[in-house]
Amino acid sequence: MRRSEDRILTTHTGSLPRPPELTRLYVRQARRESVDAAELERLGREALRWILRQQVEAGVDLGNNGEQQREGFFLHIRHRMSGFGGSWQRRTRADALRYPAFRRVMEEQLAAREAVSNMGPPKAIGEIRYLGTTAIDTECADFQAALEETGTRFVEPFVTAPSPGILAGAMKNEHYETEEAYLEALGAALRPEYEAIVGHGFLLQLDCPDLALERHLSYQDRPLGDFLVFVERVVAAINNALQNIPRDRVRLHVCWGNYEGPHDCDVPLADILPIIRKADVGAFFFPFANPRHAHEYRVFEKIPVADDQIIIAGVIDSLTNFIEHPEVVADRLERVAAAVGDPHRVIAGTDCGFDTSAGMGRVAQDVVWAKLKSLAEGARIASQRFGMH
Repeated sequence: MRRSEDRILTTHTGSLPRPPELTRLYVRQARRESVDAAELERLGREALRWILRQQVEAGVDLGNNGEQQREGFFLHIRHRMSGFGGSWQRRTRADALRYPAFRRVMEEQLAAREAVSNMGPPKAIGEIRYLGTTAIDTECADFQAALEETGTRFVEPFVTAPSPGILAGAMKNEHYETEEAYLEALGAALRPEYEAIVGHGFLLQLDCPDLALERHLSYQDRPLGDFLVFVERVVAAINNALQNIPRDRVRLHVCWGNYEGPHDCDVPLADILPIIRKADVGAFFFPFANPRHAHEYRVFEKIPVADDQIIIAGVIDSLTNFIEHPEVVADRLERVAAAVGDPHRVIAGTDCGFDTSAGMGRVAQDVVWAKLKSLAEGARIASQRFGMH
């Protein structure tokens, strides 16, 4: 895994805006309407090439396939594993329950949006088994082919995969006797997916919103200690699944939910970091542009990660159409680097994805590219401040 040796490198969290025609097909598919599989495949590959060009023009160093060939950051897994079926309705987040007027506005906005929802996922109704690596092999091969055809040369390309915890939280368990057994089964099933991504030569990014989000969602009416036990179990399942993968090939993203809301029921980073840092990965990715968590970079002064681990700092908000000034980006990076103690162990990123499930993105496409350009310029300014070049 590359460090910011000569300059502060830039990346993002994975999901990027999808073209409208591709989004429409994903929405129809989610509604169980008839969809032309060949057309969906064609549009996905076209979008992949388009998204590479957008990242290069914006100055992204560590880029990916934008998740263009998936309907969401974790929902695609239901097609790659057995045992899932039906659907259920996820609980309302604790902060939305606290503010009824906000909840009504949120529900109205979601109802008016043509998008694939993460809130009505399938359930685990049978044994969870991985159905083979064909889908992920194809996705990785398409990504490699697109990189070669477009002449794209990222400093390092990455591919995302969901954590066992987000699947356990989102896809209700109606089969396994305990949560622990369910997590173990999910970790075992995800292991071939993780190994395939790294085997194709890509960095693996684990998307783990569960390690923070589920506190004010699944665990909102339970003691903090119960949630911390869940975090411990998820980290154990992740480490089990990563046994054959060097830690410097994996980065782990944590967030409190990619939605605009009060977020005043979020668990503090200081409560969960002592457990999260036990994950056997080379980098941790946290959202520090989020106004509810922008101060929490200071936690690294008291709870440092290992010397060989990198902090990818979210310094661009993925939920607003404000374009952060490059000087603001540089200031944020400077503060994070001071807390970490070494700017070479800091990479500039976005708080979360810009389209975590098809059509759910809140930022206009042209603004997304402008934000990423500002990210690159802010990283350049920070690099100069650090005397990197």
